[in-house]
Amino acid sequence: MKRLFAAAALVAAFVAPAQAASRDPDAVLADLLKGRVAEPPVRCISVSPGMGSSQIVRGRAIVWRSGGRLYVNVPRGRADTLDDDDILITEPFGSQLCRNDQVRPLNRLSRIPKAALLLGDFTPYIRRAPK
Repeated sequence: MKRLFAAAALVAAFVAPAQAASRDPDAVLADLLKGRVAEPPVRCISVSPGMGSSQIVRGRAIVWRSGGRLYVNVPRGRADTLDDDDILITEPFGSQLCRNDQVRPLNRLSRIPKAALLLGDFTPYIRRAPK
């Protein structure tokens, strides 16, 4: 019985990411930004211990959460190499991530880092105020 449970858990661990990877990246980004409006892009965002996690939208963008805001960053080139199952390695200088800073996606399974990506501007998205 334990073997059956372990096998089912192993299958689920590989099927769930595969199903998520099959979703259209534009649909994933639209779901994340649903009910939000864009503000003017900014060059840098603060990186603090209270800042939320980042999320990779396969082949498109990186989204950082900070309080009620989502910051969407489309890397300057090679965004198509982003995989939503990658781990993102960031090395901020000081307390901010800025345009032209490098980030490096790391393949979660092989632990092999991919080529560094240069960040673009950060577009903040906030919840739409009720009318």
